[in-house]
Amino acid sequence: MTSPLIIPDVASLPEYEGRELGHSSWHTIDQSRIDAFAAATGDHQWIHVDRERAARESPFGGTVAHGFLTVALAPALLPELVEVSNCSRIVNYGIEKLRLREPVPAGARLRLGASIQGVRSVPGGAMWVSLAIKFEVEGVKRPVCAGELIFVYFP
Repeated sequence: MTSPLIIPDVASLPEYEGRELGHSSWHTIDQSRIDAFAAATGDHQWIHVDRERAARESPFGGTVAHGFLTVALAPALLPELVEVSNCSRIVNYGIEKLRLREPVPAGARLRLGASIQGVRSVPGGAMWVSLAIKFEVEGVKRPVCAGELIFVYFP
């Protein structure tokens, strides 16, 4: 992993439209993280939390992370890729074109890749930013998750 791209301020964001941000470091998605996510969301489906049953009945040979756990890691990993200085707040505006293409097995190492896809002005000096994201699992050919995150950055 390299250092994050430092954007000096919100007004400078349009200069970075189309910019590839690279990849975060690898992060292990262990069973304890999956179990904690299940506890936080109430999603205790056996494919995520029952190791014995998942080993016996799942087509994946063991437990897998919740798709929304993978997506929820984006705000935690994005600061490894980009930082907007002199920004008072960032509002999550939503997700477009989200696809969960492959399972993330417990114990897998995952990383985030992103690029600044689009930037447009919002009244009051804020900027609407679209980030194309893809999560990769080590050793898996295609991204396990891809989509477009939308954030609004305020000066």
